[in-house]
Amino acid sequence: MSDRDEVQALRAEVERLTREVARLGDVEAVRRVQFAYGYFMDKGLYQEVVDLFADDGEVRFMGGIFRGRERGVKRLYIGRFRSTFTGGRNGPVYGFLLDHLQLQDIVHVAPDGRTARGRFRCLLQGGSHASKRDKTAALPQQWWEAGIYENEYVKDRGVWKIKVLNYCLAWQADFETGWAHSKPHEGPFFKRTYPDDPGGPDEITAERPAFWPDTAVVPFHFEHPVTGRPVAPGA
Repeated sequence: MSDRDEVQALRAEVERLTREVARLGDVEAVRRVQFAYGYFMDKGLYQEVVDLFADDGEVRFMGGIFRGRERGVKRLYIGRFRSTFTGGRNGPVYGFLLDHLQLQDIVHVAPDGRTARGRFRCLLQGGSHASKRDKTAALPQQWWEAGIYENEYVKDRGVWKIKVLNYCLAWQADFETGWAHSKPHEGPFFKRTYPDDPGGPDEITAERPAFWPDTAVVPFHFEHPVTGRPVAPGA
């Protein structure tokens, strides 16, 4: 190999490694954003949750779509969740547990480094302590919950943010009886849009997940890592 060819090969290798390092950095940044989401949800830091979203970000949750960070996203997390779970306080309240674990993350960054997709498993344990006086009527005393996030992310002026947060709830179960004896979760799915429902979504969809004991598969955003074929459950 001539000196010229060797220099060109080295330059190509440096460029390849530079792209790979940038990709790995982007993957880690996306993971940090999603894991931060879980930590903020744990402690009722709903303003910090909203701040994770892009300006045109959206949330897809329980048959509803909430559009725009300062409109729909804020309406859900601050107008609905903060008012219901922490009495309007931005932060934890006495006796309310909502541990929001994010697990089994798989993140793919687009070749242009500007967008990404991520799949995360959520395992949640929640409830109110017996000494808490103002218990939330809409929630069980203590419960388990699990679901899948299939999210989209965007790099906005060098910072990764949530573009679409899509939480697909799989099951809920009372702590005392566990998942083996739990009844299929019945919702509540959104029935009215904003402003008819002040805390409602901008759009209602027909999507209705099959809750446990049904075992539906949330579609994967990625192909099989070995065969390269789309994953088609039941095929």
